[in-house]
Amino acid sequence: MDEHLLFIGGEWRPGRSPAATATSPATGQDFASVATADAADVDDAVRAAAAAQPGWAAQSPFDRAAWCERIAAAVADHRDDLARVLTLDQGKPLAEAQDEVDELAEYFRMAAADARRMDGAFPPSVSAGRRVITARVPLGVVGVISPWNWPYTMGAELFAPALAAGNAVVWVPAPTTSACCAVLTEIIGAAGVPAGVFSFVPGPGPVAGAALAGHPGVAGIGFIGSVPTGGLVAGRAAGKTQLLELGGNGPMVILDDADLDLATEAALEAAYLCAGQSCTAGERFLVHAAVRAEFAERVTAATQQQIRLGDPFDPQTTMGPLNSEATAAKFDRHVADAVSRGAKLRCGGRRAAGFPTSLYAEPTVLDGVTADMAIATEETFGPVVPVIEVASAEEALAATNGSPFGLTAAVFTADLERGLAFAEQARAGWVNVNASTNLWESHLPFGGRSGSVSGRGRVGGRFAMETFTEPKTILYPAPQLRG
Repeated sequence: MDEHLLFIGGEWRPGRSPAATATSPATGQDFASVATADAADVDDAVRAAAAAQPGWAAQSPFDRAAWCERIAAAVADHRDDLARVLTLDQGKPLAEAQDEVDELAEYFRMAAADARRMDGAFPPSVSAGRRVITARVPLGVVGVISPWNWPYTMGAELFAPALAAGNAVVWVPAPTTSACCAVLTEIIGAAGVPAGVFSFVPGPGPVAGAALAGHPGVAGIGFIGSVPTGGLVAGRAAGKTQLLELGGNGPMVILDDADLDLATEAALEAAYLCAGQSCTAGERFLVHAAVRAEFAERVTAATQQQIRLGDPFDPQTTMGPLNSEATAAKFDRHVADAVSRGAKLRCGGRRAAGFPTSLYAEPTVLDGVTADMAIATEETFGPVVPVIEVASAEEALAATNGSPFGLTAAVFTADLERGLAFAEQARAGWVNVNASTNLWESHLPFGGRSGSVSGRGRVGGRFAMETFTEPKTILYPAPQLRG
C-alpha cells in the first residue's frame, strides 16, 4: 500500500494519531494509508503558515502567479495518475475523474490570472493636502476544509486563489478521500512553494477540522460541505472571515411548454453525474401536470438505456458507486420513505448486486413524489430523479422558494421571458434556464442565496480571491515638489 504523510512546514511527517487506511468504494480493497492529524499537528501547521506568510505576501503577485502556473502544468503532466487515484478513492468513473483533474489545473491558471489583475484605487481625500491609496491585501493564514465528492476541485477553488493572493494555507480534506488529496499535495510540494506556505493535515472533521476552524492564528476559513457541518464550522470560526458553500436541494422545474428531449437529457446529468453526489444535483424535479406523465416515461426510458452502473475503470461505465455507507444508507432511507408514502418506483431504488462492494446504488426514478417526503425536503446525494407534479409556474416558484436551501435551480421552458422571470424571482444563488442544475462555469460567482441554509460568500475565480483579501487604506500627506 502507498503511505502518505502530513505536509507541514515544507516537510513530510507522520501524524500524532494512528494513520487511517484508505479503502476503495469501487473495489473494496485497502490501497493506501494516510497519516492522521490531531489538534497539535494542526497547531504546528498554523504556526508554520503564520511564520511563512509575510515572506510569501511580500513576493510579487507575478511571482505567485508563476508558481500557480507551475502547479497547473504539473497537474496536467500527472493527469493520468491523479485521475486513477481519484477514481480509486472516490468511486467516480475515470472519465469524470479526468474532467475533474482538467478543471483542477484550470483553477490554478485562473488564480494566476486573477492575481496579476488584482488592483486597488486612488480615491480622493476631503483635504487637498492629503492623498489616499486603497489596496487589497491578504488576510494572513487561511484554513480550507473541503468535501469528498469533488476532492481536487472543491479544495482548489478555495486554496488556489487564497495562495495566489498572498495567504498561507492549511488544508484539511475530507477523511474518505484524503489519499487522492495526498497525491495532489505531493505535486504541490514538489513545485517549490516556500516551506510553510501550504500545509496538508488530514484528519477527522471533529478533530482536525474543528482545530483549524477555531485556531486563533487562522484569519479566514473556507469550507465546502454539508449544512450541519457548515453550522459547526461557522460557530468555531466566529469572528473570522468565512466562505461557506453548503448543501442544496436544487429544483429542476419543467414547465408545460418545455422541450422534453432537452429536459430529459439534462435530468440525466442533474441526477447521475458523480452518482448524484453533488451540491448542484437536481434533487427535486418539479414538473407541470400537463407533461408530468410523459416526462416520467421519457426519463425512465433514458435512465434504463443510457446510464450504465459499473466498474468506474471500465470505459463503458457512466456511473460508479456511492462514496460511503453513510451516503448509501441515506439513499436507501429516502427511497423507502417515498415508496412507503405512495411514490411509484419506476426503476432502480436498490443497491445493485454482483459488485465488489455494497455501495453501487441503482439509478432511480420515483414518480408521484410529494413535497413533504424526505427526498423532497432533504439533500439526498444519490442517483435519483424524484418527480413532483405542479399545476403552474407559480406553484413551481412557490415550491422553489419555500425550501430552506437556496443554492441552485433550473427551469425549462420554450418562452425565454417566462424563464427569465422565473430565474429573477427564484430564491437561489444560481439559476440555469434550459440547462441542468449541474451546469456551471468555474470563473463565475457561485454560492447560496442570502437567508438560506446554503452558505455565505462566493467561490469562483476573483470572487473567492476577494473574500481572502481585504481592503487596506493608506492616507498620507500630499507630496511636495522640492528644489
